[in-house]
Amino acid sequence: MKISILLPFKENYSPNYAGAVSLFVNDTINESKHKDSINVFGNTSYKKFLSKNYTNIQFKKKLFSSTNKLYVENFIKVENKINSDLIEVHNRPSYIFLIRKNYHKLLFLFFHNDPLQMNGSRSVQDRIKLLNNVDKIIFNSEWCRQRFFHSFNDKSKYLNKTELCYQSTSKIKINFNKKQKIISFVGKLNKAKGYDIFGQTIIKILDKYPDWSSSVFGDEPREKLNFRHKNLNLFGFKKNDYILNHLKKVSISIVCSRWEEPFGRTSLEASSRGAAVIISKRGGLPETSSVAVKLKELSSQSLFNEIEKLIKDKKKLLTLQKDSYKKFKLTHKYVSKIIDKIRDQFLIKEKISLFNIKKNKIFKILHLTNFNRRFNGRLQYNTGRRLNNGFVRLGHNVLTLSDRDIIHDNKKILDPTGKKKLQNSIILNYKNFKPDCIVMGHADSIDGDTLSQLRDENKHLRICQWFLDPVHKNAPDYIKNNKRIIKNSNNIDFTFLSSCPSLLKNKINNSFFIPNPADKSFEILKNYETNCPNDVFFAMSHGVHRGILKDGKYDQREKYIKKLIRNNSKIKFDIYGMNKIQPVWGNDFLDAISKSKMGLNLSRGKAAKYYSSDRIAQLLGNGLLTFIDERTLFSDLIGKNSIVHYSNFDDLSYKINKYKKDTKIAKKIAKNGRDIYLKHFNSTIVGDYMLSKLFDYKSKFKFIWEK
Repeated sequence: MKISILLPFKENYSPNYAGAVSLFVNDTINESKHKDSINVFGNTSYKKFLSKNYTNIQFKKKLFSSTNKLYVENFIKVENKINSDLIEVHNRPSYIFLIRKNYHKLLFLFFHNDPLQMNGSRSVQDRIKLLNNVDKIIFNSEWCRQRFFHSFNDKSKYLNKTELCYQSTSKIKINFNKKQKIISFVGKLNKAKGYDIFGQTIIKILDKYPDWSSSVFGDEPREKLNFRHKNLNLFGFKKNDYILNHLKKVSISIVCSRWEEPFGRTSLEASSRGAAVIISKRGGLPETSSVAVKLKELSSQSLFNEIEKLIKDKKKLLTLQKDSYKKFKLTHKYVSKIIDKIRDQFLIKEKISLFNIKKNKIFKILHLTNFNRRFNGRLQYNTGRRLNNGFVRLGHNVLTLSDRDIIHDNKKILDPTGKKKLQNSIILNYKNFKPDCIVMGHADSIDGDTLSQLRDENKHLRICQWFLDPVHKNAPDYIKNNKRIIKNSNNIDFTFLSSCPSLLKNKINNSFFIPNPADKSFEILKNYETNCPNDVFFAMSHGVHRGILKDGKYDQREKYIKKLIRNNSKIKFDIYGMNKIQPVWGNDFLDAISKSKMGLNLSRGKAAKYYSSDRIAQLLGNGLLTFIDERTLFSDLIGKNSIVHYSNFDDLSYKINKYKKDTKIAKKIAKNGRDIYLKHFNSTIVGDYMLSKLFDYKSKFKFIWEK
């Protein structure tokens, strides 16, 4: 199982100036049973890192762009290549929403600070949204968890989404006889940390008890609190290992914060080294040690009194030191086991769930595309219906939803486009059907928020899209089609194209080629067995929805076809969709195509690798000798003896005339084309190819287009 950990931007994952989050992450990873499969990501200007499994994310800042957003976007680019099973985000709730748009597996959020003081979790709405977008939220103190649920009307239904996991430190053997008369303070030297109270108090203590000294670790460039005494040692910032080593000698450690400490690493570390700890009752500090002395009030006098009691009563001081050490249990190993247990609960569930889906191999599929219900069977031979047939033959349970029919039938004053009704219909159908996957075809009107909501319902949900229009640079609607494909790509696991994915302007992950599927219940003709009266069939689909030619509509292919007819007077062409000859649909199309020996597959725009309109399935599938531009490289897919490639206009004219005469070879190639296309490019195999990618199982079929 692969795990990616994302640190806050500019969190110094470096021994030179490591923050509390970095130390926690590094120390618990070293004890984790998953340590060999964990990668840490962050951003720091330091060159030395805490561990080898760290990747420093560097990027160029852009004017008027959020640095945090750029940071997360660049992390996602790297993560897409790793494809982790789990992402753990530390202390940045705002990152969750950016990540969830692009990542659909397990997602944890660790809080190390007050949730109400952080972007992305300040409001109740933000926090509910977080709960709906993560699998687990882990708090470093009960105080932090209570703060998160502040102002909730009912938190009970959300509690199971949260866990408590305190920070940790190491534990070593302590010789209490070697304890020295040292009082320590570790942290930022500012008023929030109570350094002013400590400073005022320690000067008085050291004046009254000159055999005692004090060690102070930390700095604060923004706030100057200067305290001086011959027995007061100011060490400045030191590495964590140095401080831990020094704490072995410390007798009393002070943590007198004014601000609400989320937990308090300082008191934790002091306890692990057998120091008597005095703390203020702020935030999660009381949770760091059950035997710590808690200040009744946060003042110099109160602190002085508690320190003096311990100095005067050596027996009490030693007892407190030993109890502090004895009851300390939050070691790296202990806390790492807690984290691993949380991980395993989800990773195992995820594995079992996916295993059961794959083992069963009977899926519930919600298929969203235009099924053209409103055209009364005129557009019955479409790809959506072909794929449906394939899914059903494979034994799957398919529920269809015709997006454009729903939009067309539900345009109202309050919903002029009908899109609101479509989103509601999708959500209601999903809730009633509970599909394992959603298959979308050219479903441009589905909102990303709708797909996100469905993923919130079921994080195991798989979503894919298929797209048949040309996407290459010299194709019609090139920009528009590329935008359509990437519109919801953040919520889509796989994209299937009838073009080579390398032709996409905007490259997307998990994009694959699929052939236009044929279907044995649609492609029922065997034209090579009959004496057809016409030579060449060609049809354009002008006015698909109107059903008739649209005035003023021009297709660039018309010029090519007219020239072909003029230059080949001995060839009998059967042409539809131009020259005022209406296009044919439904059964009329089947009647028309049954009368021709040969078919021309001429798609709009310049020819490109593997691209063809869906007409290719009808021509080859019904046994017509089919001609296609050699630049499509279709012979790579179907073989050279199954289709006729032409290099240019003259070559096409020559080959049409050649095969009109050589009927024996023409019929043989046509038969090969039909046999191969229906055997290897049928809707059952194409459908199983899509599902095998979506659910990561090994198909029983051979996908020859992948060779």
